Amino acid sequence: MSAAPALPFKISVLVFIHDDAGKLLLIQRTKAPNQGCWSPVGGKLETSEGESPFECAVREVAEETNHTITTSDLHLFGMISEKGYEGQAHWLMFLFDCRKPLHKIPTTIDEGHFKFFSREEINGIQIPETDATLIWPIYDQHRRGFIAYRAECHPGAPLKMTIEESSQRPNLD
Repeated sequence: MSAAPALPFKISVLVFIHDDAGKLLLIQRTKAPNQGCWSPVGGKLETSEGESPFECAVREVAEETNHTITTSDLHLFGMISEKGYEGQAHWLMFLFDCRKPLHKIPTTIDEGHFKFFSREEINGIQIPETDATLIWPIYDQHRRGFIAYRAECHPGAPLKMTIEESSQRPNLD
């Protein structure tokens, strides 16, 4: 049996930012991955800088939205390990809920333009398939608690998810 080819390992964050009414800020991406789809704000860790996931979330929010937050404005509610995503890479994603509301739509940037959506509206817009399957259900169920899971995403094989840790607190909103 031959070993599978080595894939790069990428580390990223997604930050779920709300307005005063509780709507969620999404960006419609103009670049791959997920070009044309709506996604939460996020990006890759600067691993050469030793950046932590919290530091990355603060930086990405500032770069993409010009919204100033601190690490204490963030609640880490999810950690997802995706093995073999699209046969291209392994991903480790950290999911954050931002406690500091954003009061206006940010200016359009190279990566895309922004809009606020209610959670229900998100079900009717173009989002990445993996977000619909993996990210939004986790947001709905665990954004006040914590979950860590592993997803086997190898092309041609069924999606297999394994929960490694979970704690739930009631979502009161």
